Amino acid sequence: MTDKFKNVSTGLESPPSRLFAIVPDNDADLALVTRVINVAAAGTVKVTTVDGDEDDVFIAAGIPFPIRARRVWATGTTATGIRGLT
Repeated sequence: MTDKFKNVSTGLESPPSRLFAIVPDNDADLALVTRVINVAAAGTVKVTTVDGDEDDVFIAAGIPFPIRARRVWATGTTATGIRGLT
């Protein structure tokens, strides 16, 4: 495999290069801060941002939602199939 962009510096405007399943949890931050959240089934996702803001956001299914979240809460989250991208 050849990665032509291996030595290119990435920024927030770059496409994400990692993804992980998110299990909403009221007590624990995510292992990685997200750049984008994507869901399989639309709904509300309660998040705490990297700067500490806490609120609900509606995320449509299959539409990447750019947000730097450090926690996804179980209470208040109705979306399912949640993935974080970094």
